[in-house]
Amino acid sequence: MNKLLAFVVLVLSVFQETPCAAATRLKDLVSLEGVRDNQLIGYGLVVGLAGTGDRRQTVFSAQSLANLLQQMGVAVSPQAMQVRNTAAVMLTAVLPPFAQPGTKIDVIAGAIGDAANLQGGLLVLTSLRGIDGSTYAVAQGPVVTGGFVASKGGSSSTLNHPTVGRVPNGAIVERAAPSVAPTGKIKLQLHQADFTTASRIVAGVNQRFGSPVATAENSGLVQVNMPANYSTRSIDFIAELEKISVDADQPARVVINERTGTIVMGKEVKVSPVAIMHGALSVEIQTNFTASQPQPFSQGQTTVVPETKLGVNEEKAKNIVLQDGATVEQLVRALMSIGSTPRDIIAILQNLKSAGALNADLEVI
Repeated sequence: MNKLLAFVVLVLSVFQETPCAAATRLKDLVSLEGVRDNQLIGYGLVVGLAGTGDRRQTVFSAQSLANLLQQMGVAVSPQAMQVRNTAAVMLTAVLPPFAQPGTKIDVIAGAIGDAANLQGGLLVLTSLRGIDGSTYAVAQGPVVTGGFVASKGGSSSTLNHPTVGRVPNGAIVERAAPSVAPTGKIKLQLHQADFTTASRIVAGVNQRFGSPVATAENSGLVQVNMPANYSTRSIDFIAELEKISVDADQPARVVINERTGTIVMGKEVKVSPVAIMHGALSVEIQTNFTASQPQPFSQGQTTVVPETKLGVNEEKAKNIVLQDGATVEQLVRALMSIGSTPRDIIAILQNLKSAGALNADLEVI
């Protein structure tokens, strides 16, 4: 635990030795309005499984297989099927912006029946649709699970999650993605809405092109008017925009994960003058049951008598004092000096926030 906290302090020390954070490219801070991914979904069958497919309780897999065979001229009743080598799966994929017909994309396949394993399966040709109901891609190919299930004699071993697999480059785009081509007015959407960052983006863009072409509509949107000399070269203009570097402003924030005991704090976090006292009180109660035997030849009966022992152990309170303008490094070092664990630090940070001494947003996930 001390090694972990020491590593945190070392990282924070490196951050504080750096005068200012490196500027970030506009390409990594914003995205163009209308240039976005699109989610695709589909339903299909995975065949070729070694007896690990859907069982008879999954009715729709047999119906789907019967429909598929009927399209190929083979008429079989779903009730007459008991195929353990087939599994019904739900397919998902992401259609990149400006994807053209012929582009290959990955597909994720997940079992929706009671199949135990998709390892070694083959996805049969199926369509992938968008939210508008149109078919944008078709998928087919071998399913890679990255895991396995082995069982024998009532014992089994499972690695990873074998009922979900990926079909690398398994889908071919059949219809162009519904992306919006850049026009004379380009809107930049900030990944993290922030007024200061938006203002710096406007200043950087105007400085690069030498004229006021950018304006901030709000904390999350910046509008850029394309200069006249780029009117026929919109792609070149966007490429120049992406090269602009901006110092993104980061709010002071402390993120706490109570389930894992993880604490992430930035160097911007400041602590007001405060005194912290930390101690622990432990109470231990032990009850032992003993048998009480009567005297020989007496009329008494054997009874069970509880013996209770009470122990109280209270540690002395450990205190630290932080001066005005204390940094995260000083806070962590002080908490380390009194032997605090991550769980203790979480409680202390929450109390500091309630006392108004922590000048940062406290986010618990």
